[in-house]
Amino acid sequence: MVIREVSPASEKTAQVTGLDALELGPTTGKPPLGPRIWRSAWPKLLAVAIVVIAWQAVVWAEWKPEFVLPGPGTVFADLGDVLTTADFWSGVWLTLTRAITGFLLAVAIGTVVGAAVSRFAPLRAAIGSLITGLQTMPSIMWFPLAILLFQISESAIMFVVIIGAAPSVANGLISGIDYVPRTWLRVGQVLGMKGIAKYRHLILPASLPSFISGLKQGWAFSWRSLMAGELLVIVPGALSIGVRMQQARDLSDSSLVICYIIVVLIIGILIDVLFNTADNALRRRWGLLGS
Repeated sequence: MVIREVSPASEKTAQVTGLDALELGPTTGKPPLGPRIWRSAWPKLLAVAIVVIAWQAVVWAEWKPEFVLPGPGTVFADLGDVLTTADFWSGVWLTLTRAITGFLLAVAIGTVVGAAVSRFAPLRAAIGSLITGLQTMPSIMWFPLAILLFQISESAIMFVVIIGAAPSVANGLISGIDYVPRTWLRVGQVLGMKGIAKYRHLILPASLPSFISGLKQGWAFSWRSLMAGELLVIVPGALSIGVRMQQARDLSDSSLVICYIIVVLIIGILIDVLFNTADNALRRRWGLLGS
């Protein structure tokens, strides 16, 4: 029989791990993938059906001529034709590349600014309200300045996307750090956490729910800013979704305009589903959501 001596440090680690386990939700089996997808999808499908029925009712009421407001059948037929063209997918790829690049840069800048503002009280007093003010600014207000600074270029669009999204990311992180329980900070101090280690292992994980909300809001701002930018700043040779929508408007092709509106809406919904999935997984992990 072998007797192993347990060190005080190992015992303390085991105790902390046990306390962490009490905070987390129980690990239970998930229902099958099919029912989970259906449970999430049917409310959205019902909402789409209601919108299509209302849309068709407005067309039947002849509120506007059909060449101005075409019916769902015409639009969906044109959308099917558009989806089969390579040019359409190249435009979607360009738009998504711009959106993801601008959003990632905004996340990097917003995270650094948010961490600095939450860490240093004088900095918060100086620019805390400014960040909120920037968050409330309509993105279209930045385009004249962006065009003066960067001319008609990709940089002008990126500038507006980043400045539209970064304040939301920063505010999400600041709010999350502000609401970290004081007890957790004292426990971290007792365990010897300082500096970067304190942020990495305690403060940032504890502020993650609010940070994800800030990321979600930041994406919404960046996506709206990008769509406005693609309509206003038309870079030669860059046939993005916004440019194609503008071309359809110039040709008075209402059906094609609505097709691109539907595409933008679908992309926004898919990204929202991804954020909701991450948020629900985090809340379930912390025992805040039923399995």
